[in-house]
Amino acid sequence: MAFPFTGCGTALMTPFTADGTVDEAALRRFLRWQIAEGVDFLVPGGTTGETATLSREEHLRLVAIAVEEARRGERQVPVLAGAGGNNTRATAALARDVAALGVDGILSAAPYYNKPSQEGLYQHFAAIAAAIQIPLVLYNVPGRTASNIEPATVARLAGIANIVGVKEASGNLNQIMAVLAAVPPSFTVLSGDDALALAVVALGGRGVISVASNEIPAEMTELMRLARSGDFTSARRLHFHLLPLLEGNFLESNPIPVKAALAAMGYCREVYRLPLTPMQSPRREQFFRILDALGLLREDAPRASGSRA
Repeated sequence: MAFPFTGCGTALMTPFTADGTVDEAALRRFLRWQIAEGVDFLVPGGTTGETATLSREEHLRLVAIAVEEARRGERQVPVLAGAGGNNTRATAALARDVAALGVDGILSAAPYYNKPSQEGLYQHFAAIAAAIQIPLVLYNVPGRTASNIEPATVARLAGIANIVGVKEASGNLNQIMAVLAAVPPSFTVLSGDDALALAVVALGGRGVISVASNEIPAEMTELMRLARSGDFTSARRLHFHLLPLLEGNFLESNPIPVKAALAAMGYCREVYRLPLTPMQSPRREQFFRILDALGLLREDAPRASGSRA
C-alpha cells in the first residue's frame, strides 16, 4: 500500500473564538499558510488540536475543513486525521466516519486509562484497521496514555495490510531503534518528538509529525528534507538552531506553549478549553524570549496571559 506520509506533517492546533467556539475562518487561514509554507502533510484531530475537548461534530468538521483546504489549490497535500479513543467499538466507528470525509489516512493513539495488555493493544488496532479501507498509522505516546505499544507488538501489527506506520512519541530512542529493527522496510516510522526527529530519520525513520511546524513549518520541513537527503551537516546546523523552540514548546503541556506562540504570531486567539489554562510566569517569559530570539514575535505581540473557554 502506498504511504504518502513522509517528511514533515503538522499536528495542527485548533483556533477558538473569544467565546470558545471553533474559529473556522482562522483555521482556514492557518491551513492555507501551512500549505504555502511547504509542509508535506496535515494532521488534524490530534493532541495539539485539543481534540479531547471537542465534540464529535466539531472533530469531524475540523477534519472536513482540513480536507477541503488540502484539495483546493495547485499544491495539494495528504491529510492524516486523528481518530483515537479507549472504547474500541466507538473508535472504529469514529475512524469510519473520518475516513468517509476523504482523508488519506487515520492516526490512532493507543487507548488511554484502560491500560490494556499487548494482546489488547493488538486487538484494538486490528479492529480499527478492519473498519476502514485506508492506511492506519499507530500513535504510541505512553506519557499521555499509560500504555506503551512495544516493538514486538508494532511488528505484529505491521503484518496487517493497511497498518502502514507508527508515530513514535515514547521519547525512548532505544525503543524507537528496536521498532525500526523489527518492522519491514515498507513500514514507516515517524518521530512524534520534534527534538528527536533528526535522530529518528538518521536511523531510518521517514519524518516527523511535528508540533513546532505549527510555528515554523518551512524550517521543520527543510530539516526533514535535509535529513532525508543525507545532508546531515546542514541538518544538524538547523536542528541546533531550532532546538530551543523544539524544547520550549514543552515547558508546559502541549498545546499550551505553541498556542501562546501562534497567538503572538497572529494566527489565533490565545483561547483554550479547560482543563488547559494559559501559560504562566516565569515559564511564559522564558518561552517568549525563545520566540523573540528566533524572530517569531510581532512588535505588538501580547506578552501577558491569554484566556480559556
